[in-house]
Amino acid sequence: MRITKLDQMFEVLKTSKKKRLVAAYANDEHSISAVYLAIEMGLIEGTLVGDKKEIEKVCHTLDIDTQKFTIVHEPDEMKAALKAVELIHSGEGNLLMKGLVSTDKYMRAILDKEKGLMNKGAVLSHVTVMENSHYHKLLIVGDVAILPAPELPEKVAITNYLIHTAHALGIETPKVALIAASEQVSPKIQASIDASVISKMADRGQIKGAFVDGPLALDVAIDKESAEIKKIGGQVAGDADCLVFPNIEAGNVFYKTNTKLSGGEQGAIVVGARVPAVLSSRGDSTKTKLYSIALAALTAN
Repeated sequence: MRITKLDQMFEVLKTSKKKRLVAAYANDEHSISAVYLAIEMGLIEGTLVGDKKEIEKVCHTLDIDTQKFTIVHEPDEMKAALKAVELIHSGEGNLLMKGLVSTDKYMRAILDKEKGLMNKGAVLSHVTVMENSHYHKLLIVGDVAILPAPELPEKVAITNYLIHTAHALGIETPKVALIAASEQVSPKIQASIDASVISKMADRGQIKGAFVDGPLALDVAIDKESAEIKKIGGQVAGDADCLVFPNIEAGNVFYKTNTKLSGGEQGAIVVGARVPAVLSSRGDSTKTKLYSIALAALTAN
């Protein structure tokens, strides 16, 4: 099934084998309510790692049945993050979620060289799936939050992560646009050079499972009329499923414009570790939290 709207992920997961989410240091209403709602919707099973007394207190306040979760008592913030990662290692979870633990400690647990979740040579990145009423399908984009200035090998990794996510959403052969300021190849613009190389790598089978083209300006990538006016052909122009941004500034501005000016919705995950990880914040809407959990569950092995 090709998923064309974010809430369609819910329907797919309800009929799939349940994945187990492990929430690190989940002592707060924000984390507990999000995981509980996902469980109630039939999307996942859940384990909360944190201070058991605090978790039970929050559940009582919110009128949440604690029997819905597996609760692992670990009152120390850093130890709770490490314990959550340990549960993933032992096969007791398929996806990870940040609770009240600070982002730096959460990432430290994932990146720990001895007990973390990174394979040698892996690149940690961020994938967002966006739904915008002004575009005719979902957009899968990266990196908007982790890699400040990705170099060529990292951009190749981002491209492959977007392709993998698109496949999980049922897009058999996604169309990937490598974004730059212009579709004209310029040796003076690094994003243009990198896009040209990655596009040629895809032509020669070094990147599989997608149509890949670039450099493409944003208008050419997502607007058929612009592509036609500029006489840019190919499978991707005007109909991209995936956007690879040249740096975090371009990606992050696009990400925030989608919600703040266009009223779009999105789900986002951290990828590159052995399991997908949810990195939600208090400012995220309930829908965004649920979409992010659903996206993690959908992409988890």
